[in-house]
Amino acid sequence: MPDPDPHDDTSSDHEQFEKEQLAQDRDAASVGTADVDDTTAENLVSELIDADIVTPVPEDHVLVHEPSGAAFDSSTQLAIFHRGWTAGRDADAEEE
Repeated sequence: MPDPDPHDDTSSDHEQFEKEQLAQDRDAASVGTADVDDTTAENLVSELIDADIVTPVPEDHVLVHEPSGAAFDSSTQLAIFHRGWTAGRDADAEEE
């Protein structure tokens, strides 16, 4: 019986397939931040201010994200941070 051709070996294909599937799952679960334009950020920050999640500090020109204590000088940065922070908390809640 001849030795099997090493180029025909598919034994590791399932491992590569699983890695690709896990990467796709991670990508699907991650929060998209590329779609946060200035208008979207301003609307989100206004909602967060109304909900007492963000406190504007006019004399320092910053917005403080109260749950985390982080301060931002850009509404876009704050909006992106809040989306990621919320997604992280949601992921933690699912694991419990």
